[in-house]
Amino acid sequence: MKKIIFLWAILSIAMMCSPVSAQKELGIFNSLSVGVSAGTTGIGIDVATPVTPHFAIRGGVSFMPGISFDTDVDVDLKNPELGEQTSSLDLTGNMKRASGELLVNYYPFLSSSFFVTAGAYFGGNKLLKVKGHSDELAEYVQEGGQAGIIIGDQVIPVDKNGNVSGGFKVSGFRPYIGVGFGRAVPKKRIGVQFELGVQFHGSPKLYSSAGDLSGALADSDDDFTKVMDKLTVYPVMKVRFCGRLF
Repeated sequence: MKKIIFLWAILSIAMMCSPVSAQKELGIFNSLSVGVSAGTTGIGIDVATPVTPHFAIRGGVSFMPGISFDTDVDVDLKNPELGEQTSSLDLTGNMKRASGELLVNYYPFLSSSFFVTAGAYFGGNKLLKVKGHSDELAEYVQEGGQAGIIIGDQVIPVDKNGNVSGGFKVSGFRPYIGVGFGRAVPKKRIGVQFELGVQFHGSPKLYSSAGDLSGALADSDDDFTKVMDKLTVYPVMKVRFCGRLF
């Protein structure tokens, strides 16, 4: 997926850097800017070019830094001879991901830098990755027991080596709408943009790298799952600094 995102970035730059004389006369693709941004999508780099006086196209990639955190989660232990038991496991979460974007800015007023933008983000479908390890659980599973961490109403299984790995996935193609201020291609050499919007990524789904997901204990609290089902959008807030190349 990362290779596809990088290929898309290179292709976008190549297309935007190849204007023809007829396009220049019409004011289409007659200038180009390169921008860097920071926000809830991570650190980004993009290129932009005007299509008409009212429209501009942006294409680029964003990288979410490897922000990690540690937490303690319940473990569901099942052994036919010992019955059901509970334990806990130290778990590490990570939000690192990379995604591509293709957006179109619409400037309704030529005298203002206010814009409405729409398009899509793609790639980076793993919203959150989690992993953990326990030597005690490895021994328990090797002796025939079953173990898994409880998240909402499901269980991510622990493999025979005592490892648990999984997380939350969202759609790989995420439509986007937003509003902001600032020119994608600044009239002067340097410009700044501020933008607010939302990605429509669908309900996050729990996944496991160690095996099939299973149901949790019958009396588990399902409030977590109900909340996750409602988190169908990802908020975007970013500041972009850009420079006009020509």
